[in-house]
Amino acid sequence: MRSSGRNSNRNYRGAGNSRDDRQQSSGRPRPEERRYGSGGGPAPRKKRAAPARSREYDAQIEERNRARHDKPAPRLPKTFGDQEGERLQKVLARAGLGSRRACEELIDQARVEVNGKIVTSQGRRVDPDKDEIRVDGLTVATQSHLFFALNKPVGVVSSMEDPDGRQCLGDYVQNRETRLFHVGRLDTDTEGLILLTNHGELAHRLTHPKYGVTKGYLAAIQGPIPRDLGKRLKAGVELEDGYARADSFRVVQNTGRNYLVEVSLHEGRKHIVRRMLAEAGFPVDKLVRTRFGPIVLGDQKSGWLRRMTNTEVGRLMREVGL
Repeated sequence: MRSSGRNSNRNYRGAGNSRDDRQQSSGRPRPEERRYGSGGGPAPRKKRAAPARSREYDAQIEERNRARHDKPAPRLPKTFGDQEGERLQKVLARAGLGSRRACEELIDQARVEVNGKIVTSQGRRVDPDKDEIRVDGLTVATQSHLFFALNKPVGVVSSMEDPDGRQCLGDYVQNRETRLFHVGRLDTDTEGLILLTNHGELAHRLTHPKYGVTKGYLAAIQGPIPRDLGKRLKAGVELEDGYARADSFRVVQNTGRNYLVEVSLHEGRKHIVRRMLAEAGFPVDKLVRTRFGPIVLGDQKSGWLRRMTNTEVGRLMREVGL
């Protein structure tokens, strides 16, 4: 009986004093409950609440952001950004004076002028529409001005438009937004060199008698011709609208009775060469203008239009003081 009482007492202590029973009685969670949630997965960590910022700190942040946006934009290097004008060597290269490197060498050699002043340093910016640029004293044709030389065929009217629908100079420069002027005229029956440009002042000076720009013509006439014909033409031939004088005269070719003569003069009256030779007794069978100031026709084919070089444009402008 005593032993059974001890056993029952031991069982009672074991049942009531085990670790699990003690943890439950103490109210503390079991280790597995501390490590895992009720669902068996990791227990979510509680986020710490961010400390509340003071109004003064918020005001400082706002003031700092405003100051950052109100700062002036930093000055960019000259090679970047929106700046007035273009680099001089770029303008020269586009005008056909060589590569940019070659144009930089022209500047280093003090051969380039902008508005009358020699440029010796790289990086100079210019406005092609406003600044006058010269190389070796010759004006450079910038992108704002166009200069063309046309070998006008026989039968083409020397006007940009013709109300009668005849072929005219305007037919050779179609699809161009810029309006072009023809410099002077050529008779419909005369072929040869005629200039086209949108430089109004140059066109005016090239045709004004004050500047005396010389034009050269080749005329086919029938001989024989006297030796003093050139002297008579240079002395002056009286026409119905006054005297006309040639600047020079020479025989270029003679085959039997066929003569090819060259006549140069600076007048621009209508049919002037034909009328002079006819008055001297030698009507013209064919007439070709081969030169206008320093510009020569050369081997340019009839009906061909070509853009003039910068050297040619510079010589033209020098001819009339531009």
